[in-house]
Amino acid sequence: MVKDVSRNQKVGSAAFNKTTVYKRRQRHNQPPRDSKTSTVKMAQYAPTLNPPKTLIPKLPNPNPSFSSISTFRTPKPKSKNFSTISMSVTAGQNQQQHQKPPSLDVLINSARKEEVIGAIKNSSSHCLSETNLHLTVPGLKSKTRGKVRDVYDSGDYLVMVTTDRQSAFDRILASIPFKGQVLNETSLWWFDKTQHIISNAVVSAPDENVTIAKKCSVFPVEFVVRGFVTGSTDTSLWTVYNNGVRNYCGNALPDGLAKSQKLPANILTPTTKAADHDVPVTPDEIVERGLMTQAEYDEVSRKALSLFEYGQRVALEHGLILVDTKYEFGKGQDGSILLIDEVHTPDSSRYWIAHTYEERFKNGLEPENVDKEPIHDRISRNVARALSSLT
Repeated sequence: MVKDVSRNQKVGSAAFNKTTVYKRRQRHNQPPRDSKTSTVKMAQYAPTLNPPKTLIPKLPNPNPSFSSISTFRTPKPKSKNFSTISMSVTAGQNQQQHQKPPSLDVLINSARKEEVIGAIKNSSSHCLSETNLHLTVPGLKSKTRGKVRDVYDSGDYLVMVTTDRQSAFDRILASIPFKGQVLNETSLWWFDKTQHIISNAVVSAPDENVTIAKKCSVFPVEFVVRGFVTGSTDTSLWTVYNNGVRNYCGNALPDGLAKSQKLPANILTPTTKAADHDVPVTPDEIVERGLMTQAEYDEVSRKALSLFEYGQRVALEHGLILVDTKYEFGKGQDGSILLIDEVHTPDSSRYWIAHTYEERFKNGLEPENVDKEPIHDRISRNVARALSSLT
C-alpha cells in the first residue's frame, strides 16, 4: 500500500520498474496490477509511492479470493474487491429492520480483530502522513493539501491520496496506521453500491490509498444529512438545539428533544465550504447567493436524502446506525451532476452500535461510536476542564 514518502528518501522511477513491483507484490500475495485497467496513465506510476525498503503489507484482507480493488473502470467503475457481497435491500430485509439488530460480538470475528490490531501495532511507525508525488510522478501539475487528503492535478483528472492523518475541529492531531486505506476503500465500496442512485466521479483506484477521479466543477456546498440530534462541534445539531435554536437550515425542530434522540424524519442541513470552517446555510440562501440554481439544489437534495436513506438501511443490516453524514457533489464536463469526495466513511459520518442504542439512550448514556466522535468528545471535555480550572 502507499507508505510514508516524507522520510528523506529519494523515490526514483527507475527503482520501481514493472518487474520490481511485480516481485514485491508476489511477496505480499498481491496480484500484479495491469495498468491497462486504468483509463489514465497516472495509474502506472502508483508504485512509485512506495519508497525503497519501506513497503509494508496492506491491511489484511479477510477474503484473499477477492481481486484487487484497482479494477475500477470507467464509465461504470466496479469494485471487484467486494463483488461477492450483495447489499441489495429486499422486502424481506426491510422487515428485518424492525427486529433487534445483531450484537457487535456476532458481527466481529475475534480472530480477524486480533489480526487487524496486530497489523496496526506493527505499522505504528509507518503511517502515511505526507506525500509529495508532484515532485516525482510525471504529469502531476500541483498539490492541494487537505486535512486528510493530498489531491494532485493531472489535467483532466485528480489523483487523490487518502493519508493516515487524523483531524478534529479542523486541526490535524496525529496519524493512525491504515486509516487512509480504510477511508479510501470504504468510499470505493459505497461509490459502487450507490450508482443506482447517482453517478460518481471515480475513474480508477490503482492503490489502496489512491483514487483517480474526473475533474468536476464542485458545488461550494456540503450536504449534511442528519437522522438524530447529536454532536459536539459548533455546527452540530445538538449544540445549536441545546442553545435554543428551533429552526436550523430551514428545518423546524420540535421542542423536547434529548441528545442522541432520533428525529421524526431525516433532515438536510447544508453548509458552505468556507476556508477555515463550515457555515450553516438555508436552501433559499444557497440559491440567492448563486451557489446553486434552484433546479440544481432540488436535484442534489433529493439525491442526498436518497443516499442517506439507503446508507441507513445497509448499515442497520450490519448492526450499525448511520446517524449523520455529509456529501459533496459536482458537475462533470458533460453537465451531469456527480457524487464526489467520499461516501459514508467513519470520517464523514457518525456510526453507532445499533443493538445497544435504545438501552443506552433510555439510561442517559452516550451511544457506542464507530467513528471519530469520541475524539471530539475527549477534546471538548479537556477544554472544558482547562477553562474551569482558570475560573
